[in-house]
Order: sequence, then C-alpha cells, then structure tokens
Amino acid sequence: MKLIVGLGNPGKKYEHTRHNMGFDVIDLFSELAQIDIDKESFKGLVGRGKVFDEDVFLLKPQTFMNLSGESVREIVSYFKIKIEDIIVIYDDMAIAPGRIRLRPSGSSGGHNGIQNIIDNLGTKDIKRIRVGIGEPTYNSIDYVLSKPSKEERVLIDEAIVDATNALKDILKDNFDKAMTKYN
Repeated sequence: MKLIVGLGNPGKKYEHTRHNMGFDVIDLFSELAQIDIDKESFKGLVGRGKVFDEDVFLLKPQTFMNLSGESVREIVSYFKIKIEDIIVIYDDMAIAPGRIRLRPSGSSGGHNGIQNIIDNLGTKDIKRIRVGIGEPTYNSIDYVLSKPSKEERVLIDEAIVDATNALKDILKDNFDKAMTKYN
C-alpha cells in the first residue's frame, strides 16, 4: 500500500500558485490513473485505487501547508502505512522552474509543509519529489502564494508532467530507479 501526498493550500485563491505544485501533480496523476480524489477524510481529500497492481492512496491535505503533517499522520496511523511507502510532492525554491528532484530522505530545507510531516511522523526518511519553482526576487511568502509568469508556467507544467511520470516509474519499478532517471 502506497501513500502519495501532494502538498498545497486549499481553496480557489491558491489554485495553481507556486506553493500548490504538489496538488497540481496529484491532480494530473489522479486523472491518468483514473483515481477520483473525492472523499473528505483524514483532514484532506483522499482517493484510492490500483496502479500497476499496487494499492495506492492519493492525499491532498486540506489543513493548509504548514499543518500538512496532521493529515498525513492520521491516514498513516489509520491504515498502518509504512514510512517507506510514503511519497510527498511539494514545491522547492532551490530548484529552477521546470526541474524536479527526487530524494529518499533529508531535512525540510526550510519548507514548512514537509517539516510538519517530518515532525508528525518523527522521521526525515520520507521519500519526496520536489518540483522547482525558482528563487524569489521579492518576499518569499508573496512569491510562493502567487501564480508563475506565463514563461515560468510552461516550464513548471513540464516539471508537473515529469513528476507524474516519475510517480508512474516509482510504482512500476522502484524509487531508486526513478531517482536515477529523473535527477
């Protein structure tokens, strides 16, 4: 059983902002995998289905970014999901738009959403796909909560497709193989 978590902020106001890259990847992946994310549970929106004969949960926490770990902890606890079976997708300012980076573990790098998940699960050993949004040229909070420029959007959309393909490769093969291919 795998849990794939996309981080973002709920509501129309935040749709397709830089901080909602995780939601955008989950939305595309759910469409391709034909998994509806329509159940409100575990402080989030949840979908469940099969991908390559693997039982998969898709989760979009609705707690707002900084409390994402509460939602993740609840579903992990309820279904007894192993830490090694969790993949978290989120935005990263340290990576250029259009690029993704897969990591098997590590610190939060200053990202409050992943830090809250680390705190709630008690481990840094969480697999992750980071979607590049680039360095801000102004206040970082305003930057992540704003929508990318038209030029950046093209690059970010490519990264969303790459992250979705990486998820398929992880489920088909394994994380290490996907990491070699996409990093």
